[in-house]
Amino acid sequence: MLLLYAVRMVRTGIERTFGSAFRRAVTGATNRPTAAATGLFMAVVLQSSAAVALLVAGFAGTGALAFAIGLPMILGADLGSALVIQVLSFQLEWLIPTLLAVGGLCSVKSDRRKLKQFGRIVLGVAFILISLMFLRQTMEPIRESDFLPAVSTYLESDYLTAFMIGAILTVFMHSSVATILMVVTIVSIGALPVNAAIAMVLGANLGSAIIPVWLARGMNVQACRLPLANLIIRGSFAVSVLLMISWFTLPVWLFNMGNAQALINFHILFNFALLAALPLCRLLEKPMTLLLPDEKEAESFNPVLRPALDDALLNQPQLAITSLQRETLRMAQIVEGMVLPVMELYREFDLDRMKAIRAQDQLVNRALDDIKRYAASIPSPVMDSNQTEKVRELTEYAIALESAGDIVGKQLLVLAQEKAEQGVRLSKDGSEELGRMHGQILSNLSLAMNLLVSGDVEHARLLLEEKTEMVRHERDSRKKHLKRLSSGSAVSFDSSNIHLETLRALNQFNSRVASLAYPILYRGGQLLETRLIENLDDVNQQR
Repeated sequence: MLLLYAVRMVRTGIERTFGSAFRRAVTGATNRPTAAATGLFMAVVLQSSAAVALLVAGFAGTGALAFAIGLPMILGADLGSALVIQVLSFQLEWLIPTLLAVGGLCSVKSDRRKLKQFGRIVLGVAFILISLMFLRQTMEPIRESDFLPAVSTYLESDYLTAFMIGAILTVFMHSSVATILMVVTIVSIGALPVNAAIAMVLGANLGSAIIPVWLARGMNVQACRLPLANLIIRGSFAVSVLLMISWFTLPVWLFNMGNAQALINFHILFNFALLAALPLCRLLEKPMTLLLPDEKEAESFNPVLRPALDDALLNQPQLAITSLQRETLRMAQIVEGMVLPVMELYREFDLDRMKAIRAQDQLVNRALDDIKRYAASIPSPVMDSNQTEKVRELTEYAIALESAGDIVGKQLLVLAQEKAEQGVRLSKDGSEELGRMHGQILSNLSLAMNLLVSGDVEHARLLLEEKTEMVRHERDSRKKHLKRLSSGSAVSFDSSNIHLETLRALNQFNSRVASLAYPILYRGGQLLETRLIENLDDVNQQR
C-alpha cells in the first residue's frame, strides 16, 4: 500500500505542476517518432503509462489528436514506464534521509505552490524507496518457509498461471510500475524463479493495457479506439512471447547481470520491440473504426446534451440536490468543450467552427435557466439549512459558468475573428504565453469539475492557489509584452490590443471557474469572511 500510495503521490504532484505543459506536448506532436518520444518522456515523468494513455485518449475524443499520432504516443509511454522501473530498481536507500528532509521542508514549510508540489514529488520518491526496502525485509523470512518454495516451483512449471497473476495484480493495483517493482524485488532476494517472474512481467504488460481500456469506457468511441488498439497490440505480443519462452530457452547473455536485472532488461526489450508497430499505426485506424464505428445521431444520445434535472425528485431534497449537481457538472462540460478549441481558432480561424461554439453557448444559457427554475421549485419546507445553502451555492456556480461561457462566446471568439480579419500575427513568445495560460485554465476547469463532485477542501485550496497563479501569469505576460513593445518589436505592436484583451479574458474565465472554491473553503473554516476593516470611525479615532 505504501508503494501504491507513493507512486500515486509522485504522479499527482507532477500532474498538478506540469498538467498544462503535458497538454501542449500531446497536441504538439506532428509525426509518429516524435509522438513516441513525447509519450516516453511523459511516462518517465508521470511514472505511469496508463495516465498518458488516458490523457491521449481524452484529446483523441475531442478531435484534437489523430489516431495515427495518438497510438505511437501510447506505445512510447509503455517504454517510458519500463525505463522508470530501471531507475527505481537501483539500490538508492542511502538517498532516503536526504529525500525526506528536502521533500518535507519544501512540502511543509514553503508557501509557494510549485515548491510544495516539488516537495510532494521528492517525498513520493523517498516513500517508493522505503516501501521497496520494507518489501525486501518482509520477504526474507518468507523465503525460508515451506510455502513459498512450493508456490515458486509450481509457477515455474505453469507460465500461464504466472502470466494471469501478473495481469490480475496490475489491474488490481492500477499500476504496472508498482507490480513489476514488487516482482523485481522478490526475484532479487531469490524468493521467485526468474522464468516465472518473466511470465508475470508479461502478464503485467497485458494488465497495464487493460487499465486505460477500463478507465476510458465512459468516453466516446474516438477516445476508446486508442486504448483498445494498444490492448490488441500489447496483448497479442505478450501472449506470443509467453508461448516462445515456454518453447525455447532464454539467451544466456540476458542473465549476465543477475536475475533481477535480467527481468528489467527483458521488460525494457519487450516494450522497445513494440515500437516496431509504429509503421502499422496508420493502417490500424480503419480496422478500429470498423470495430468501434462512429456513433449515429450522436447529438440526440450525447449525455452532455441531455439535461440531468428530474422534476419527480423535487420533494426529495437530497436527490434533487444531486440532480442539480449533475446538471451543473453538465454545464461545466459544455463550457469545457467551448474553451478547448479557442487557441486553435487563434492559429487558424474557422467561421463554421466559431458558429458551432456559439451554438453551445445557447445550451449553457438554457441549462442555467433550467437550474434556476428547478432550484426555485424545490419546496423550502422539505429542506434543512444546509440543503438550502447547497442549492444556493450550486445556482451561484451555474451563474458563474454561464458567465464563463459568455467570455468565450463574446470575447475570445470575437478576438480570434478580429485577429484573422485584420491579418494580425502574434509574436512567438506572445503566442506561447497565451498557450500556457489556456492550458492552465483547462487544467483548472478539470479540477473544478472534480471538486464539484468531491467537495474536497484540499482540492478547493489548490483551485484557489491556481487562481492566484493565473493572476501572476497575466501580470508577467503583460510585463513581457510591454518589454517587447519598448524594444521596438513590430509584431508585438500590431498584436498588442488582441494580446492584452486575450490575457484579460482568460484571467476572467479562470476567476469564474475558481469561484466554486470559496463556499467549500468557508464551510471548512479556511476562509475569512472579509479582510476589510468594518468600522472606519474606530480607525480615525485611533489616529
